[in-house]
Amino acid sequence: MLRRSNPIRFAVVAGLMFFMHATAGNVADAQSAKAGAEFTTGSSDPLIEFVNLQIRQTWEDNELKPSPSANDAEWIRRVYLDVIGRIPDADEVAAFLEDSDKTKRSKKIDELLANPDYVRNWTEIWTNLLIGRNTPDRTSRSGMRKFLRESFARNRPWNEIVYDLVTAEGHYEENGAVNFILAQLQGNVNNEDYHVEATAKLTRILLGMQVQCTQCHNHPFNEWKQNQFWEFNSFLRQTRRIDHDKYDPESGQDVDDYSELVFRQFGGPVYYEMRNGLVQVAYPKYLESEVSPDAPNRREELGKLMAHDDPSHTVAKAMVNRTWSHFMGYGFTRPVDDMGPHNPASHPELLDRLSDEFVKSGYDVKQLVKWICNTEAYNLTSKYNSDNDFDNPSAGEVPLFSHMYVKTMNAEQLYDSLLVATNADQSGAGNFQQAQQQRQRWLQDFLRIFGGNDEDEPTLFSGSIPQALLMMNGPLVEKAISAEKGSYLYSVLSNPRFRSDNSRIQALFVSALGRFPTRHEQSQLSGAIKRYPKKLTAFQDLYWALLNSNEFIVNH
Repeated sequence: MLRRSNPIRFAVVAGLMFFMHATAGNVADAQSAKAGAEFTTGSSDPLIEFVNLQIRQTWEDNELKPSPSANDAEWIRRVYLDVIGRIPDADEVAAFLEDSDKTKRSKKIDELLANPDYVRNWTEIWTNLLIGRNTPDRTSRSGMRKFLRESFARNRPWNEIVYDLVTAEGHYEENGAVNFILAQLQGNVNNEDYHVEATAKLTRILLGMQVQCTQCHNHPFNEWKQNQFWEFNSFLRQTRRIDHDKYDPESGQDVDDYSELVFRQFGGPVYYEMRNGLVQVAYPKYLESEVSPDAPNRREELGKLMAHDDPSHTVAKAMVNRTWSHFMGYGFTRPVDDMGPHNPASHPELLDRLSDEFVKSGYDVKQLVKWICNTEAYNLTSKYNSDNDFDNPSAGEVPLFSHMYVKTMNAEQLYDSLLVATNADQSGAGNFQQAQQQRQRWLQDFLRIFGGNDEDEPTLFSGSIPQALLMMNGPLVEKAISAEKGSYLYSVLSNPRFRSDNSRIQALFVSALGRFPTRHEQSQLSGAIKRYPKKLTAFQDLYWALLNSNEFIVNH
């Protein structure tokens, strides 16, 4: 068990001084009034101005004043977490804060999209969405990652990625796209429920439609009928998984070898039972497009229809809405994957225009990210004021995007950010293999305790006791503040540049929180450190408090 000399005092300090972004309504109205007129990231794309005008109109309609733009320290931490999945290191923060180029935000967005960590981050995000954090039996997580990694590295058009996910067949590692549907096919292929989960997942993730609500009955609030679920379901009936085993001479038993997704002969309609006991038939139909039940490969036909998209751009809208939610904390609908007439978008014209432009761009995911990150709304501070404190979607209100909504880091972001801030994986490390094994053990701990439900809203956080204990006394945090050679704390305490207590405090703040301490924080902490009998213990306790603060664990 890690022992802190006075953890209670620093925990209190952390609670009082850190992370005022979500709670302090102390932004001056005069500052707020400047938000709209003076904002720019340096991008001249006319679509961004359209987005800004649409959002500003919402502010006017609701008689609120937006928060001002985030300062550079707040913004760079946010954009790093959202685009590449980690906080910036101390050198990256310092370089950005010192840059006087008025277009540096737009340039930084482009730079991050070219960073290899962008591919790694978006591969992990979509792997979790498509097959979950807990990999289903006989499903290849490495195969799924390989497919997504290659797709995002090449910036393949999103509609092409969707086509592959819908139509793929073959070995689960040789054609990693098969794992999306493969993960949902469990049980006996002759069971009528065999394709139900795949139907629900495909429509929800790729089309933003929760048609599983109509599996057993007509939707009570709109025109969606029970037959629509089974019309989608009929596309997948020509699909099955085959699990292959191999003989293990050491155990003398058959063990898992590989799985594959294969074509299965199936013709005619799908039969389903209504609540009144009547049996109905459903033929393959994608929205308004009917497909012949005699089509040789129905899933191929579905993939073509989705890839070419319908006049309403359903596939594009689902991606735009989900991507907007990733960056802004909330989508245009809530939940983000339940789009339809029963759940109107908060900004319908904006969603339509972004979706149209996304299609015109060739389903360019990087371009979509650029548009969103360059908007005025994305660049606002998370501090709210007396004129926009009611803009609170967590309380059930429609999001107005008048300030940035706070998002809790996911497990992967938190893990990678701890390593970036502390160099814990280099602290006292032996050879490369030992360091990699240590990293893997830590990551498994984080995924187990912080992973949560794959379908949780990004703004929700359980704050459980195991999560708190892992952050306070876990082996990764213990290593992070050990001050062994190779750690960031060691480099601060041994570097001649940081001889004074104040300079060391500032270095730890920049590394952990991406900002310099306020005058009040600097004064209070400098005095507290002087009262410690051992300087090393004092800075270890300070770093521990910073890493356990709300400000570190959230993306604001």
